[in-house]
Amino acid sequence: MTEPRPEAQYTFRRRGGDALRPDVRVYANLVKGGMLGLTKRSWSGMEHVPLKGPAILVWNHYSDIDPLLVVHYVYNAGRHPRFLLKESILRIPLVGPLVRSTGQIPVKRGSAEAADSLRTLERELAQGHVVIMSPEGTVTKEPDRWPMRGKTGIARLALDSGAPVIPIVQWGALGIHDRRRDPKFKLGRKPVTVAALPAVDLSPWEGKEPTREDLAAVTDRIMEALRAGLAEIRGQEAPPLFDPRQHRSEESESSE
Repeated sequence: MTEPRPEAQYTFRRRGGDALRPDVRVYANLVKGGMLGLTKRSWSGMEHVPLKGPAILVWNHYSDIDPLLVVHYVYNAGRHPRFLLKESILRIPLVGPLVRSTGQIPVKRGSAEAADSLRTLERELAQGHVVIMSPEGTVTKEPDRWPMRGKTGIARLALDSGAPVIPIVQWGALGIHDRRRDPKFKLGRKPVTVAALPAVDLSPWEGKEPTREDLAAVTDRIMEALRAGLAEIRGQEAPPLFDPRQHRSEESESSE
């Protein structure tokens, strides 16, 4: 019997996915309840998120609140959302221990511990879990909130693990909270769109030891998939991938 396609009207959690501890289910439903009160959902593509087995889910990160939209979507897709998070979040009193208890994975940016975090992600994938990453490692610096160039850790993880990389594109979180323009949260249900896309084709790089250029190319392929999906749901033509290092260099030159 074929499972119905879980599209935009899909309200309840998909059956046949990850079993969750009771406490994790409680925390997830608290997030879900908050999101239902803040969003009018337009969801699609959930069939691209496998119910079983390892997968790397990547999303376009442009807002402080958009990870919660992804948590809601992935939870309803039937999987246990496990994020790669800034280590500083886990040091917040009360919040940190709670987040850690749900299986989230801390990382210290620009440190030796970052490599340890990738090894932790590999172990999670080897156990058949899904992990969720923002390849950029932070909120995008692109002025119009388009994806920027990602960090190559995502490429190394994908090629070493062999797990499929599934883009999740989303838009609408700025209607709830936009730190750049107004620090206050907007109450009331705002329209948000979330869509999972088919796994990124990384077959040209499979089965060989990747060079630095290969890792950069794989990362760009992943970010381009996110950019294309976002262009579709925004109904706009996407610009080239934003390179913050190049942007800083151009700003420095212009100020001389």
